[in-house]
Order: sequence, then structure tokens, then C-alpha cells
Amino acid sequence: MPARAVRRAALAVAVVGAVVVLPLGASATVAPVPSAHADQVRSAEYWLAGYGFMDAWDTTRGKGATVAVIDTGVDGSVRELRDAVVDGTDMSGIGSPDGQKPVGDSSEHGTMVASLIAGRGTGSGNGVLGVAPEASLLSVSVALGEGSVDSDDQIAKAVRWAVDHGADVINMSLTRNSLDWPESWDEAFSYAFDHDVVVVAAAGNRGSGTTEVGAPATIPGVVAVAGVDKAGDASFDASSQGITIAVAAPSEQLVGVVPGGGYVIWDGTSGAAPLVSGLAALVKAAHPELDAANVINRIVATATTKGTPVPGPIYGYGLIDAVGAVAAKVPAVTANPIGDLKAWIATYRPSSSTDSIDTLTIPAPTDPATGQPVADSQDPAPVAVEPSPGVYSLIHWAVPLGLLLGFLILVATFALGAVAHFKGLLRR
Repeated sequence: MPARAVRRAALAVAVVGAVVVLPLGASATVAPVPSAHADQVRSAEYWLAGYGFMDAWDTTRGKGATVAVIDTGVDGSVRELRDAVVDGTDMSGIGSPDGQKPVGDSSEHGTMVASLIAGRGTGSGNGVLGVAPEASLLSVSVALGEGSVDSDDQIAKAVRWAVDHGADVINMSLTRNSLDWPESWDEAFSYAFDHDVVVVAAAGNRGSGTTEVGAPATIPGVVAVAGVDKAGDASFDASSQGITIAVAAPSEQLVGVVPGGGYVIWDGTSGAAPLVSGLAALVKAAHPELDAANVINRIVATATTKGTPVPGPIYGYGLIDAVGAVAAKVPAVTANPIGDLKAWIATYRPSSSTDSIDTLTIPAPTDPATGQPVADSQDPAPVAVEPSPGVYSLIHWAVPLGLLLGFLILVATFALGAVAHFKGLLRR
């Protein structure tokens, strides 16, 4: 298989788990959160109260923060997302210029993700409400494995575009299904970190064959999000495991909006990641002076510890606590607590040295009187470099002489033997 085809096959949007269309009027399959006027869709959003988002809204609802959704495109015309998508683009070559045309496999994916981040609801207590319902969205559509642009290039260009267009947070509910990533991502993600952009990525789904966390969730400095069920325990089918996990968030029985309107219940870390991206937007809105490292630090430092060790490969630093991340007193840090991409690059992708004998050049001859290079319109004659005398010269002469001497000794021995043989015959 050609190299490019292999890369495209390896990079795929994290597959949504069980997706069940939830028409209006149907009974939700999740336990409702008590709310005086909530409809059955809002009632399904158990994480809003259970993980402290409603309490965090007393401080901020995300206004002033911008989240880029690098995904299959966000349909900003659905009721919950009207006025939420403020800009966008397409990196696939098959989408719309504003990034709002759903593209590729699982084309509904991007809209579902966006609704969990910044859904506005459809009225008091109705419709999907995102965890940062006043944050702004950028829609960057990609069609991984499709379109006219290589998948790896789509991601690299999407990250840089998001940074250049004002993203505070980038959500990536996708996985490359490999631990490593192309060098083009080194530059793109470093560019994001240099501009204090928080990058959040899904760990991947066991049920979809991703048993180990894959890139971009393996990139140092990226907030890798694992998934848990409604009880807060690790989701076996909906979450991969790995040493880069930063935090865990709900990934089962999530409710989201699909293009054109309508709702689905779905599972997967594709849904856990946007909950953390929305949380990062709340932190940034509440503390606009913070750089990316300190936004991330507030999220991991206030997480509710779960399992051992901490951080660990299942829950990372623990389960997210939205009100703690937004309102708690957290000491400042000077470095990203979940890794340094530049340090990794310096260690594992060192620049190749060019100081070898093959690259040495002989300086141009100079005029002894002026010290200036001698002008010469003719190409210089080739110069033969003789080896200096020494061991090489001895070997050069000794080897053939030794071979000749050995041959003469062999001939003499053979001749002596022949003479002795004939003398023996004569005596008989």
C-alpha cells in the first residue's frame, strides 16, 4: 500500500460509539437531573450538575473565550448553535469555505461535539446546553482519509488556522490510532503552544479498536481525555488507556445535536473531550490573564482524584471538577504540567549534524600580498591528495611483497619434495 494511503488509513475520526436517535417526545434512557422546567433532552445532561458546571456558571458561562472544533464540520444553523459559530474554514477540499458543511465519514460528528461545548439550548430549560454556553466556536472541517488533501496535512493546517484566527482552545475528538505522529505536527502543535492555546484531544475508544491512546492525545502538552460512565468509573468500551491521560470526563449516554436538528444519545471519548474543552473555555473566560499552562494546571490540579497512581493511565489526575477549576485558589506554574513538546522534539528528533568530511570545502586561494581571494574565471584544476607516509605506506608495500615471498617459498618446497621423490625412485 502506498505510504500516503497508509497514513490516511491510520488517521481517522474517533468513532462514535452507540448512537441512538432521540426524537422529541421519546423517553430519555438516562437518569434526569432535577430541574423545574427541563425537557427530556436537558434532563439527559447529567454532567452539568454532576461535574460542577452549573455551579461554575455563577462565575462565568464562557463569554469571551473561543473554542476551535477541528472535526467534520459544524452545522451552525441548528437552533442550539445559532450565533455560536463565529468563523470557520475547510481543510479537506470538499467542504464549504466557512467550515459548516458536514463532510466525510460520520459527518454529524462535528455538530454533536460542538453542541456539548457551546450549545445555547432552545429556550428556558429546553434543548442541549453546552458546558460553556456563551463561548464562541470556530468550525474547521476535515475529512480524514478523504478529500484532496492528505489527512496529516489537514490536521497540521487546521491547527495553525485555528491559532491564527483567535482560538483559546482547540478540541480534537479524533485519533491517529498510533502513538507517533508526523513531523509536520511538531511544528503545528508547537505553534499552538507558543501562542498559549490549550489543545484537548480524545483518548480514543476501545470499542472501536483503539486499545491504546493514540496521537494527538500522545503529544506532550496536549490534554488527553479519558472516558467514564455515569457512575464515574472507567468506561471499558468507550475509553482507551495510556500514560498520557490528563483527566477523565463522562463518555457514556451523552446527548448531542445533529446537523439539521434532532438529538442523539452517544458514547465515546469524542464526547468526553468537548466537555473538557468547554471547561478550559470557562477557565479562560474567568481568568483571561492566564497562559495555557496555567489554564491546564487549574483543570488537572482541581480534578477529583480517582484510582492510583496519580496521574495514572486510566483517569490521569482524576475526574474533572468544573467549579473547582474555575473558582478554586490554585498556585501558578511556570510550565505545562502535562509535558513539553519542544523538549520532546529536542530529545527524539535531534537535528542531523552536517559536520562530516563529506561536507568540508577547500577555501579559495588568496593573494599573499592583499589577503583577498584570487579572481579566476577558470575552474580550478583537480587536486590529487596523496596520503602521508606511515602505516598506510608500509601496508601498501608489505602486503604484495609478503604474498610474493609466500609464493616463492611454496614453489621451493614443492621442488625439494619432487627432487627427493625422484632420488628415491633411482635407488630402487
